[in-house]
Order: sequence, then structure tokens, then C-alpha cells
Amino acid sequence: MTDGPLDLDKHRGMAAQKATENRRAMTDVESRARELRERQSVLQSGLVSVAATSWPEAATKARYVLNIYAASLSPDDTRHRDLIAAILADFARLDGQG
Repeated sequence: MTDGPLDLDKHRGMAAQKATENRRAMTDVESRARELRERQSVLQSGLVSVAATSWPEAATKARYVLNIYAASLSPDDTRHRDLIAAILADFARLDGQG
């Protein structure tokens, strides 16, 4: 007997090793996605519960919503993507004037 852990993966075939790696990666991805959803929920609750006190704060909220909307658009929807890009560029340009 040995005191250290045994690496059982090296005693299995390549397909079994790959399947194990995939399961581990999927578990990690699902865990990170769940954490991200929880953090987004906290952020969104904060954005809803606190009123903006300035135009830059309102623009920050609008940027967040526009980015969510942009992520849901199909790649072929260039008209809406261009509109969002123009609005975000306006926000960036106007932020520099304040």
C-alpha cells in the first residue's frame, strides 16, 4: 500500500479519460454559470432599487441593459447592432464632456 492517492485515470482507456475530463469541465462550467447568474441577479436588484442621481448613472444602467439586449440579438440583426453601437458611442462621447 502507498500513502498517496492513486491516479486511476491512467489505468483507463483514452475514451474514458476524455469522458471524465468532459464531465469535470461541464461541472465547472455549470458552477461558474450559476455563480454568474447569482451575481447578475444581485446587480440587477441593485440597479432597480436605487434611482440614478445623474445622467452618467442613468447611462450606466442603460449600457447594462443595451449589452444584455445586444447579446440576445442574432448575428444577422446588423440594424439593431449598429443602433446599439451608435448609442454606446454617444454615451462614451458625452461622458467625456462632463
